[in-house]
Amino acid sequence: MKLYTKRSILFLLIAALLFVACSNAPAEVVEVTRIGTDPIAVDETTQDNETIVVEGESVVVTRVVTEIVTEQVEVEAVAPAEESADAAVAGSPLPLATAPAGGTTPEQPPAPRVEVTPSAMFFEEYGVNPYILTEVDNLSTFSLDVDTGSYSIARRYLQDGLMPPPEAIRVEEFVNSFDQGYAIPPNTAFAVYADGAPSPFHTDGTYFLRIGVQGYESSEEVRPSANLVFVIDVSGSMAQENRLGLVKQSLEILVNRMRADDTIGIVVYGSDARVVLPPTNGSDRSTILSAIYSLETEGSTNLEAGLLLGYEQANRAYKFDGINRVILASDGVANVGNTSADGIAAQIRGYADSGIQLTTIGFGLGNYNDIMMEQLADQGDGNYGYIDTLEEAENLFVDNIMSTLQVIGLDAKIQVEFDPNVVQQYRLIGYENRAIADEDFRNDTIDAAEFGAGHTAVAIYAVQLVPGAQGRIATVNLRWQDPDTRVVKEINGVFTTENLARSFDEAPLHYQLAVVVSQYAELLRDSYWVEGFNMRDLQIRAERLASQMNDEAVWELANLISYSR
Repeated sequence: MKLYTKRSILFLLIAALLFVACSNAPAEVVEVTRIGTDPIAVDETTQDNETIVVEGESVVVTRVVTEIVTEQVEVEAVAPAEESADAAVAGSPLPLATAPAGGTTPEQPPAPRVEVTPSAMFFEEYGVNPYILTEVDNLSTFSLDVDTGSYSIARRYLQDGLMPPPEAIRVEEFVNSFDQGYAIPPNTAFAVYADGAPSPFHTDGTYFLRIGVQGYESSEEVRPSANLVFVIDVSGSMAQENRLGLVKQSLEILVNRMRADDTIGIVVYGSDARVVLPPTNGSDRSTILSAIYSLETEGSTNLEAGLLLGYEQANRAYKFDGINRVILASDGVANVGNTSADGIAAQIRGYADSGIQLTTIGFGLGNYNDIMMEQLADQGDGNYGYIDTLEEAENLFVDNIMSTLQVIGLDAKIQVEFDPNVVQQYRLIGYENRAIADEDFRNDTIDAAEFGAGHTAVAIYAVQLVPGAQGRIATVNLRWQDPDTRVVKEINGVFTTENLARSFDEAPLHYQLAVVVSQYAELLRDSYWVEGFNMRDLQIRAERLASQMNDEAVWELANLISYSR
């Protein structure tokens, strides 16, 4: 046998032995750490790249000569800042992981975890508003809505890798979850805004109108003293997902914002209701927090008894010329006593009429009653929020604490009068469960929404104009009752074709965002009127807006849309 043949055979044998040895080598677990940053505003001259690695995850590597990753965590590369800036100037949509011009890349969130679809979720199907011919009815009347619970619940579904049920989607609560960019009225309780532009999603001449109401802001230092009673659900269902633990952490945030002249009481309910802490001065934080953190889950769910006892405590500690509010923290489940939303709501109506408002805050996914929480807030002259993270608790109790606590308008309602000579037909997108009969707009015995300091409420209309018509599109009327003087007030403003932007992209960014959010909600609820566009179209718009506005909430929206595709 020739020498080179022997060498070849020997080489192949050695290679085979090495291959077998490496393939049988035990896998080594290497711990790595994720370091990431939220998007921040930086000087445009700062071009540093961000380093992202993976936190709290284990990857398996097999060592031969180099490390071969067998379970790899993917990190999308970040485009150079110069290219990002050029793309933003050109107006083209930017990739999700690309930094806004002049900023750094927000941390790419982990893919949503896929969980089993939650059971025992209760939502109400309110339908979808149709188009209405102005020749038949040119008045659109509804109660304002400042709730945001629907968006927070949908976000929880999507981040868990699940699609929210269509009946869980209330368009107005999606839109109202985002900043509208309105100026705060300087010397009056409310200001009414309107803008509009051609739809980027339709080719039939559709325009979107955004009609908004902005309330004045009041500082914490000058607000009236507050009488708050926490009604906390400690039933067995609150043990799931550490719901009660999140309630404790959330209420601690609120307690830390209270003043010495405020009072806080605590009522809990499981199979029955009891007072854990009578109204106590806000300066005694240690006593209040000790009472909160001492709570443990127990028994069934007698929501009726807990809520009524909470109102009794609030009524006994009532502050004249002050803020009087019951705050219900629950998953909305009731299985002892009166268990219907209408039945419980009827019992608290008298307290609401006498000046004690109700805020309902939902916790948990699975065994959750959205119907109960929303309807109680409506009948209790208050607002409804949903907390799934501490960040959302901070948004409710820190960033928007005055909106949560202080009411500046009672029974606030809107009537939009469209001009039949200019508007052919219109459709109110959302507010299906807030409709008021047109003839009841000036009937002040009709219950409507309560409006908090600094609150913003927005309605989106789709309208089709009479071809070639010019002039007044609509007159917007806002009517409310002053909570201090009980005097009923009304203001109005006119919106014309001259106020329309020439194109969607020329309209204000906050207007564009409101429209994109409304259409996202329409897609999620399988609206009959959604056609000609899909989630990918909305994702492109959301990513562009997130880059232009450099807003973390809009980046989150873009991510949620990507989960929905």
